Amino acid sequence: MTLRDLWRFSWHALIRHRLRSFMLLLAVTIGVSSVLLLTSIGEGARRFIHQEFASLGSRMMIVLPGRKETTGGSPPIYGTSPRDLTLEDAQALRTIPTITAVAPIIAGTATVSNQSLSREVIILGTNADMFKVRDMHLEKGKMLPQNSQDKATPVCILGAKLAAELFSKNNPIGQRVRIGEYRYRVIGLLQQRGESLGIDLRDMAIIPVRSAEMLFNSPALFRILLQLKQIGSEAYTTRRILQIIAQRHEGEDDITVISQDSVLGAFNKILLAVTASIGGIAAISLFVAGILIMNVSYISVSQRRQEIGLLKSLGASAREIHKIFLVESLLLVTLGSMLGIIFSYALVAIVRYSLTSVPIAIPWWSTLSATLTALIVGLVFSWLPSAKAAAVDPILALKE
Repeated sequence: MTLRDLWRFSWHALIRHRLRSFMLLLAVTIGVSSVLLLTSIGEGARRFIHQEFASLGSRMMIVLPGRKETTGGSPPIYGTSPRDLTLEDAQALRTIPTITAVAPIIAGTATVSNQSLSREVIILGTNADMFKVRDMHLEKGKMLPQNSQDKATPVCILGAKLAAELFSKNNPIGQRVRIGEYRYRVIGLLQQRGESLGIDLRDMAIIPVRSAEMLFNSPALFRILLQLKQIGSEAYTTRRILQIIAQRHEGEDDITVISQDSVLGAFNKILLAVTASIGGIAAISLFVAGILIMNVSYISVSQRRQEIGLLKSLGASAREIHKIFLVESLLLVTLGSMLGIIFSYALVAIVRYSLTSVPIAIPWWSTLSATLTALIVGLVFSWLPSAKAAAVDPILALKE
């Protein structure tokens, strides 16, 4: 029998046993879909992290107070060190030739009020470079003054949500608000952007860093954000930052420098491992489908003994009988895999269309591995039943 004859014979055999074929197709479809849909969740998480870090701006590095003593693990969020980072430290980093922007940050919470309306929000004290480093833009108004790192100018920029709640539909530009014990003139509104790494940029106020020193009565910086001239200079820049800060801190190596790419790379490795693990767990359903294929194939051999005997009496060899049952299983698995792929991609497309903020996607390697696993499982678990069919004695089978 030619390969074409085998496929045609197998196809007609599957049509004759519609219920059995449908149940096997359903099992394989569910197995393949489970792998693809679960791995799409992991891939969606990875893409979400990419989007969050992309919103931070490009070519960014972060200097944190406090030394990460242990190898591995996460850098400290609120580092502890014998000496705080100061504005003078940030200014010293401007001498590094690979750095184009330096944004010192003092962060805290304070009450922002306008007449009888007030809200407690996050206050960021920084300079004009912050907008370049974090790729932030204004809806209207103007940026922080260039001398904000040297002078405590009483001006502020409000997030869109904060401005709407304090001023309703009125234009806040030029109006004054009270932040803590001080009054500030509103000079700008942030462009609508939403959350970035858990911070709602719509519900915050930005003031000059010197003003934040007065507001929070502390010269200590929360962190320093840096923008590099080009990607690839992270290693050199890190060495120069450590050298400069050590000189200023009496030889103390009491800061942590992290790059955007290194953090993103760490998240990538973790999420890829998690996604692969989830896919491996979901692949168990394919082995369950394989066991079902084997059991149903054994039953099929028992029910089709006369058919097998007739084929052998007409000249079909044991090898050809073996091939017939293998091709039937592979045909079922192929169709089931195709249905599973179509269903999964359609469902993911619907979710992405309905929930645009959810960046789920099926990774290509998941589709390939799920299909190959299904084919291998179908071949392995149908081998013994097909071997049993090949060993049927045609004379005894025709007597039944």
